[in-house]
Amino acid sequence: MHNRSKHTYCASLFFLLLILLFGSSCLLTGCSGGTSSKADGSGSDADSSGQKRADAYASLVPTASGETCYGDDSVSIDASNISDGYVMIRYTGRSEKAKAQITIPDGTVYTYTIKGSDYNTFPLTGGNGDYTLKVYEWVVDNSYALAFSKDLSVSLSDEFKPFLYPNQYVWFTGDSQVVALGRELSDQSADDLDYVQNSYYYVIRNISYDNDKAENTPTDYVPDIDTILEEKKGICFDYASLMAALLRSQSIPTKLEVGYSGEAYHAWISVYLTESGWVDNIIEFDGKDWVLMDPTLAANNSSKAVAKYIGDGSKYTVKYSY
Repeated sequence: MHNRSKHTYCASLFFLLLILLFGSSCLLTGCSGGTSSKADGSGSDADSSGQKRADAYASLVPTASGETCYGDDSVSIDASNISDGYVMIRYTGRSEKAKAQITIPDGTVYTYTIKGSDYNTFPLTGGNGDYTLKVYEWVVDNSYALAFSKDLSVSLSDEFKPFLYPNQYVWFTGDSQVVALGRELSDQSADDLDYVQNSYYYVIRNISYDNDKAENTPTDYVPDIDTILEEKKGICFDYASLMAALLRSQSIPTKLEVGYSGEAYHAWISVYLTESGWVDNIIEFDGKDWVLMDPTLAANNSSKAVAKYIGDGSKYTVKYSY
């Protein structure tokens, strides 16, 4: 990267993340100066010059077009759009439960629970290369039997597509509340950096941590983003899924990442900005060091109550990207 690009990148992030830092401090102390008083809890309107970011009027929508399909009487795999970074799988067999396993080119195995009898959308986040898809159907207790397997060779049309389309963990449609909210926040934003800031403020100011849910989350939990918005509470997975949906619906590539924060299993996001490249883990500048800033920690950084669920933010290790 050229020195000028580095300086522009650092300056932009420094400005944005200082705003996030001081904005969070105001929330904790109850002050109101310098931040928006709007009911939606977002950051600032488009800047004083009248500049306004271009709204993404149409979000990407996964489709099972039927052009390239594999399967049998109980399993359907629609691989028509794997170049866009996703595959769609449906299970209609006799078993009560079914799981999908996707092995990406580096050997990492992603395991999903197939929900309902309609197509589920799963991301292909390992880049170009060979993938193996397997569908297992439940037999008894925790035992599953292989129902179908298929190898696919994937060549992405755009490296960002897997992180722009909705998938099972970041699900939204054109009619979703989160898409309408994204448009509203976009109208208040001068550019992509400003939109990230406004989305960030909305999440940390309007969504509270649900300790009861954290204690009783099933292993196959899948976030329902509109329900999170309605109930205004959630766990770390919900925070990250909501933030990812807000950004993806406005054409900002966003990774929902799952891994470990210290010894705690946790979820956070990374975003791609045209001026900056990938900004990993949503970071802030604390005046001395670049430190992690994910939506859950930001919303609860005055409370020790959630520490056992999310760790202290000091050691983040990515295990999966969605």
